[in-house]
Amino acid sequence: MTAGHKITIEQGTDLVRVVHGDQVVAESRRPLLLRETGCPVRYYLPPEDVRTDALTPSDTTTYCPFKGTASYWSLPDVKDAVWAYPEPKDSVAQIKDHFCFYEVEVEAA
Repeated sequence: MTAGHKITIEQGTDLVRVVHGDQVVAESRRPLLLRETGCPVRYYLPPEDVRTDALTPSDTTTYCPFKGTASYWSLPDVKDAVWAYPEPKDSVAQIKDHFCFYEVEVEAA
């Protein structure tokens, strides 16, 4: 990692819910909280807690020098709303195949 750049990942227990329209797309009490220098906290949800049937794979990929290459999925009417790292860098291996959404609701446990 470059000087001053830091990523930490911790196991969360708060309820994280993703709602699209009137549909709950994901709901988890076991999110991984990823904190990265200069970025908001991101919640990575285990695949078992995500309605993957509501997601459409996208051709979009992005590269992060700290996390690796991300793959994206779309929700109805929202392109590339969800991403995951199928093969993350070793330093963030815990987030492998976990889904991260741009918009989430968090309720304290």
